[in-house]
Amino acid sequence: MIREEHTISFAVGLHARPAGRFVKLAKGFESTIRIRNLTRDSEAVDAKSLLKVMKIACARHHTVELCFDGTDEAAARDAILQFLQTTGE
Repeated sequence: MIREEHTISFAVGLHARPAGRFVKLAKGFESTIRIRNLTRDSEAVDAKSLLKVMKIACARHHTVELCFDGTDEAAARDAILQFLQTTGE
């Protein structure tokens, strides 16, 4: 299992369009991927569910914890972190 923390930098946070793209990316991996909003002390949710990702309300400058577990966890981590670091809306 791999755990990473990241601060959301999208102007609108991880909402609507960015959240949809995030979930679509996560669904491309076999590994289990969970996300938790540390700033709001939310529960960890399935990163492959748009409704669950929206529920934890990740706004700009919130810190999230990402957990990757499975056969392609390293590739999933690399892709998700690259997305969060380089993609806006």
